Amino acid sequence: MSRFDKIEPNALFKALESATPADTLPSTGKLLDVVRFNEDGLLPAIAQQYDTGEVLMMAWMNREALEETLTTQRVCYYSRSRQKLWRKGETSGQQQQLKTAALDCDGDTLLLKVDQTGPACHTGRRSCFYISLDAHKALISSVPLIDPEALYGKK
Repeated sequence: MSRFDKIEPNALFKALESATPADTLPSTGKLLDVVRFNEDGLLPAIAQQYDTGEVLMMAWMNREALEETLTTQRVCYYSRSRQKLWRKGETSGQQQQLKTAALDCDGDTLLLKVDQTGPACHTGRRSCFYISLDAHKALISSVPLIDPEALYGKK
């Protein structure tokens, strides 16, 4: 039994602030019970290339998508536009294999370290973060690696 098992669910993430790597934590299921999914039942998930640190994309996960990702090690998101699970790469082949998953200190954001096959962005770029901004202008910082029509067919 963990010292955290006796803590009220709404106080768990606060209590985890004092945790150390030597502590035994509650099960993943118990932690997911208190994760702060938004009013739509979604959690923002940031995908980062595990070996380079490159931030690839941000998407949403519901509990089902997160549990599937943790179980299969293949990243699954929740598509708000389609209102269904979205297994990354199911149409493009550009999959993400999970290396690690970590919740932030508030339990309201997830960081996924992944091994990305090809581009992560639907535009064919490696990363979705390609519009660079400064105080005066915006610039495009990368070109597509693959034509989006080759990934998804004509729309």
